[in-house]
Amino acid sequence: MKDKMRRGGGRNQAKTDVIGVAGGKNAVGIKQEDDTSFPVKIQGAGVEPFELQVHGFWLVQDAVMALYSRDEVCPRSNLSLALAGTTLDPLAELQSLKGLKPGAIIRLVEEPYTASSARLHLARVLELLRASGPQDALREGRSPSLLETLTHTQTPDSSLPNGKSMKRSLSNTKTESTNQDGAPPEYLLPGSSERPLMALLPHSSQPEAPSYLRDLCLSCWNPPPGHRKLQGDFLYISVVTMEGRRCDITSCPKGFFLNRSTEDVFDPRPAQSSPVCHCLTDLLCHLSPAFKQTFTTLKNRPQLPPVEMMPTPYHTLCWLGPTCASRTHKNTFSRLGMDEHAARQTPDWNEELQAARDLPHGSLEERLQRDRALIQVNSAFVRAVMQGAETVVDGFVEPVNGNPEDPAFLWGGLFMSQGAASAVFGGERGRRAAQRLELKGVQAYSDLEGLEGLHTLPTAVVDYRGVRLSAQGLAPGLEGSEQDQETTPASRGLLYGVNAGPQESPQRRRLLALLAHAAKSLSLQRHVVMVQNSHQVPLFTSVDAQGLLGADGRFYILDVFRSFPADANFCPEAETESQTITGEEERKETCEEDEEKKGCVKEGWPENYHTDTGLPKSFPHSLCRLRPELVQAFIQHKHCQFTQRVRETLDENGGFEECATACDSRATNAVRAACKDVGSVSDIIFEMRFNPNIFSPGVSFPPGESASANLQERLQREAAAFIITHQIPAFVEYCLQSYEPPMDGASLKQALHQRGINLRYLGHVIKAISKSEHKEHLRHIMRTVIGDIFIRSTRRVFNSFLQGVDVPSLSAAVSHFLCCLLVPHFTPSPVGEETKKKSRRRGRGAGASESTPWSTLTGAELWNLVCQDAAETYNVSDSLGSGPNYLVEHYGLQKLSLLREFCLKTGVQLRLRDYLLDNLNKAPIGPDDILNIFPVVKHIHMPTVDASKAYRAAQISIQKGLLDQAHEQLKEAAYLFGRVCDDLHSEACYCHSLLARVAFLQGKSAEARSIQLKAVVISERVFGFDHPNTIQQYTLLGLYMFAGGETALAQKCLLRARLLMLTVHGEDHPYTATLDSCLGLVLTGDQTGQYLKNALRLNTSFFGPTDLHTALTHHLLAQWMCSRGDYRSAMTHEKEALTAFTSLFGEDHPQTRCSKEFLCTITKQAVQVERSLRQAGADCTEQTVECLTPTTETILEQMVLVTGIRKITQSDRFQEYKQKHLERKVAAAKELGLKLPQFTASEPLASEAVSVGEKSSSQETGCGKEAGDGGSPAVENNKESQQEQPVEEVSVESPAVVSANGHLVEPADQNQHEAKTGVDGGDSEDSDRAAEVKTANGESEVRAAGDETETSAQNGVKSSTANGEMKCDATCEEMKSDGKDGEINGAGDITASPSVLKSKGTWADVVVSKAINGVNGVADDVRANGVAEE
Repeated sequence: MKDKMRRGGGRNQAKTDVIGVAGGKNAVGIKQEDDTSFPVKIQGAGVEPFELQVHGFWLVQDAVMALYSRDEVCPRSNLSLALAGTTLDPLAELQSLKGLKPGAIIRLVEEPYTASSARLHLARVLELLRASGPQDALREGRSPSLLETLTHTQTPDSSLPNGKSMKRSLSNTKTESTNQDGAPPEYLLPGSSERPLMALLPHSSQPEAPSYLRDLCLSCWNPPPGHRKLQGDFLYISVVTMEGRRCDITSCPKGFFLNRSTEDVFDPRPAQSSPVCHCLTDLLCHLSPAFKQTFTTLKNRPQLPPVEMMPTPYHTLCWLGPTCASRTHKNTFSRLGMDEHAARQTPDWNEELQAARDLPHGSLEERLQRDRALIQVNSAFVRAVMQGAETVVDGFVEPVNGNPEDPAFLWGGLFMSQGAASAVFGGERGRRAAQRLELKGVQAYSDLEGLEGLHTLPTAVVDYRGVRLSAQGLAPGLEGSEQDQETTPASRGLLYGVNAGPQESPQRRRLLALLAHAAKSLSLQRHVVMVQNSHQVPLFTSVDAQGLLGADGRFYILDVFRSFPADANFCPEAETESQTITGEEERKETCEEDEEKKGCVKEGWPENYHTDTGLPKSFPHSLCRLRPELVQAFIQHKHCQFTQRVRETLDENGGFEECATACDSRATNAVRAACKDVGSVSDIIFEMRFNPNIFSPGVSFPPGESASANLQERLQREAAAFIITHQIPAFVEYCLQSYEPPMDGASLKQALHQRGINLRYLGHVIKAISKSEHKEHLRHIMRTVIGDIFIRSTRRVFNSFLQGVDVPSLSAAVSHFLCCLLVPHFTPSPVGEETKKKSRRRGRGAGASESTPWSTLTGAELWNLVCQDAAETYNVSDSLGSGPNYLVEHYGLQKLSLLREFCLKTGVQLRLRDYLLDNLNKAPIGPDDILNIFPVVKHIHMPTVDASKAYRAAQISIQKGLLDQAHEQLKEAAYLFGRVCDDLHSEACYCHSLLARVAFLQGKSAEARSIQLKAVVISERVFGFDHPNTIQQYTLLGLYMFAGGETALAQKCLLRARLLMLTVHGEDHPYTATLDSCLGLVLTGDQTGQYLKNALRLNTSFFGPTDLHTALTHHLLAQWMCSRGDYRSAMTHEKEALTAFTSLFGEDHPQTRCSKEFLCTITKQAVQVERSLRQAGADCTEQTVECLTPTTETILEQMVLVTGIRKITQSDRFQEYKQKHLERKVAAAKELGLKLPQFTASEPLASEAVSVGEKSSSQETGCGKEAGDGGSPAVENNKESQQEQPVEEVSVESPAVVSANGHLVEPADQNQHEAKTGVDGGDSEDSDRAAEVKTANGESEVRAAGDETETSAQNGVKSSTANGEMKCDATCEEMKSDGKDGEINGAGDITASPSVLKSKGTWADVVVSKAINGVNGVADDVRANGVAEE
């Protein structure tokens, strides 16, 4: 256990590990609790003196742990601290020590070793010597971070490692060099079908770890004989140095010394002139000059940031391994026996977890330490589960019970079992479902806040080599008896459950109170069930759950796998069987009456539900439950119905106000009627509860419960139908609108689960897409869903396939299975022959491949099995076609993407090389390509309460447009995530990404870049190097790097994102259009046009010709063609853009007028060029081409729009609110006697832009919006994007948009879809703030004005633009806007639009923003035009 704690596992270290991060945190100016931190000087113990920053709230042992992580001290251990000659108590708080002040000198004191602390010291030295090289992550199957490699600017030669094959080196240098000169490699060009895997994992620029020693192991004389043990010898260690010298070392209380033993002679006396060193590395430096040299370089190596070095709490699988696995295998000095020693000390996982849960959580500091302890214990538990699964399935552990059907194993403090495959739940499928649901139930109970007295056992589910094991910590005092169902309830401490029997005790009452509290939080209904002897048992849970009093005095709840309501769509047998003992006849009669009326449609199903959907139907297992997210969504839906009914009833009875103020019973009756109508379990307030035992086979309810049971059946049918009628259509609609829809199985699952849709509904999702009129626009979702169905069915077939394979044949069997899966009509004979040849070569005699059942599997057989499973599970028999090529041709699926999904879901790791999956003559994947199979673990997610609260608060602030406040909250959240989980957490990644976005919108692009670098590393390590989230993080990083002038790095990041996108999904996806638009803006040369044309093709095919994105892409193409002098084509594209803007916004809209002006400009330019060509030849063309090149600021603004950092949104939600708000403002103004500026959107403010050297100066259409129309626009100043003050205004009605020509766009259709608000797409809230915008010389200042106050801004607001560029010194002209810019509900918008793009200038970079999505009033959803919108 000690070893586990040292690695960040145990609870004792929970507190202390906080330190390394809190002290060395490189978080962006995050405020640490500085009031308590101060520096002290550390010296002694042979360490160079140095300064350490400590916190007053630390214990002395926290400071010691912080010291251990310092390079100056590492790997010393067993040290204590002394102040003024007095040794300090490890458990004393630093702030309580007398004489400890800033600058005080603390001495390190070397304490004598004990046998265990000597082993601990050895383990620390080993950890240092095993220092991980860049290939280690791949070898261990962990997802690596490649950002450092990508951004490393070393010369290609120096980064070539010696062990790399030449082909590998070439492919790398090729990629590197092409990026240097700006031309992307061919496989990244639009339309390329090449998908090279080698480029996915470029070789790290970090040098491989050097060799320190040839060998380090326990000596053959170990353990010490009795007479030496009595003289203090703990261990004998044998070392072979790099010089070839063999030494024997003794470990004793004072430290380590060289003894005189050799391989043949035992002589434990100290060798002559051998010092006794407290630290083993000091002795090794003394013995070996080579060790001393490499050890010094190790200690002086540049430190990687902690987020790249710290181990991730949970294993993130990497499906690709090193190119040559045997070459990267290295001596890890495991013969020293430290790992086995640690494994022998079996931890009590339950005690570890409950002790962490019981830590105090009154103050923030205590909560942080408790959260950190929980994450550490859980991650150590999950690591142990992975190790245990491998050990058990590989056959190293004997079962502890005699049941071959359901063997159970004890290993390392874990109880592991497969669970009995009961026929009631549906055999093997039911068993797996029960294990998965048990984990979900444990998660639900452990997430309940304020319920400290009710405990769950540490639980995880692990899949390895086709076997699913559930692992739990041992329940206290119940190790043997808990499995033994025959023992009497009393002896098992069983207080609650159907088997508990009638009993009464204070403990039982306390447990029932806890369960009642939990039931309320989980929306479960208290109910009564009948047991065998007609005894009635009241329950707050499912019928299987048991409440126990453990030997440790804690209450535990077990067997919670049916905690959630049953899914009535898949309970056909429960539909027919009656569930109340009496009243059966009565129900049959009513059913017969109903049959005459509606064909026995049970109450709760919508009309024609069965004929339309084919539901309810049976499922391969009977444990289909609703997801908690669905239950919440359904309750919300019911609440809307409830309020609607109450309102309707009151309106019929004289109106709400009259009923509410009258003293009669009309209001009460309305509420009662609505309660009954919607199925509330209470008849006086709205309360939805569900009975988890409804539709459970074999459960019966007493006669008194029949009304309640009928209501529950109705509710659960309604909830099940809600998935089909509401949630799936909502998902399809989201996919239609989203520019970042699911790309692979993982993101699809996440999107469905957020809406409470179980994956068994994938077949219904396909039906919904097929019926949609936008079927063609949803082909990427159809492709992802079909791929996911295919891989999930394949995994089930693969699991049973592996059961028949013996261990020596695993590599051959897995590669054979993959060939059958991906190569049409694959026949097994070549594999058999090869195996025979190879096995003869390896000296194993003739291969056994012919006789083994797995080797006879053919592609056609496998395909039939997969299709059969898909038909049973998802009801999609014909969708998969006849073979893998059907999926490729019909849906556009890539075999490479399928291979990736298969490996991630089954834990298979493949060798990194390029696979030719279309080769029909030779097996594309051979046995040597299967490097490993890793356990895939599902585990509990521990909450990060305070950090998550701060993050959610920031999201709300962003929706309100309070950017500065959001920035502070996000910095606080990032600091808290660092304290709790070293930032290695999925939510910490989202938090950093959002923080970078907010910083960027505030004009701090350098800060945004540094935070985004961290977000990318976290995403690569926590989600996976090729996860969809990582692709999006790379895109944003490219944008911020471009903003900082690092164009080459921006190109690398965007090309990296495109490479991952092609691997994960392929080119046909809306997000590829976003990437290609960005690449078209960032790259130079001919490729620009290729990428922009591809983006246009994709946007048109996914969103139609009149979508905003399509129009913006047309505009970008027109802009690019102008820069090449091809005015004819530019005119064509700008005409398309104009048509789209006209249909979106109408003729009189500013954006439409802008587009018209730009079109006029191009037309004039084209005429001019034609004329000059006729007159004087081609010289003039060159000049014209140059003067129409967009500036960097313009390009950046357009990228911001394309990537959606700012969004253009249109919402009719605020129509009514705006109108009322305006009336209130006018009334207030009258009272105050103020005169309001009156102008309408049709009166443009005149704003003149003088464009240098250009005759025509176009009239700006602009900013006059109806009073009250405005939101909180801020003027965005590009170049440096100067910081804006917060604009406290929420989403604006008709967002203002500045198009790439710097024209203001104000969407005319107010009744378009609701605004997407919040950077994360949350809902905007209404807030009554007015904002006043003053801009002078391009600097914007936005002040939030109070609710009822007027803001009338200066009449002549100045905004300096040069050719539409803010702050362009050379050609800056002042532009005056005479309009009145102070509007009632938000300031007017200032825009500058150069009529023509001349010299450097192009589009105005003045962005009027409203704080919808945009942070701080910066535009909300920016599109490719430079169109800003809020």
